[in-house]
Amino acid sequence: MTDSMAFSIGDLAREFDITTRTIRHYEDIGLLKPQRSGQTRIYSPEDRTRLRLILRGKRLGFSLEESRAIVDLYDPSHGNVEQLQTLTEHIQQQREKVTRQLRDINKMIKSLDEAEAACRKALKKARKNAPKSGGKKSGKK
Repeated sequence: MTDSMAFSIGDLAREFDITTRTIRHYEDIGLLKPQRSGQTRIYSPEDRTRLRLILRGKRLGFSLEESRAIVDLYDPSHGNVEQLQTLTEHIQQQREKVTRQLRDINKMIKSLDEAEAACRKALKKARKNAPKSGGKKSGKK
């Protein structure tokens, strides 16, 4: 850290284990707005908090635009009630989405298991009924 109230791009990249390119991308799309001293970006504690919230949203499966909407509601002077309410709604929606995806994945796994079992059964039958070729397998070079 450059001092107790400012962070460099490298400080934040190391702290959150992300690339400086990621941080610059968030800046390019307006999620972060650091101060500048010449070419040097200077991030405030508020920028650090925004980055932490953006990354939390990413881990929860939110799009960057969804994260932006939630982070923009940050208002500690009013207890963040609106932000927390919106975040709770997004979490519920994301949970429902992931639960549907999990159901779909479980159905797909069951279908794969059934298809594999049918193939193995057919293969066993085909091998049993295949003519003997003197120990050589045809089709192999």
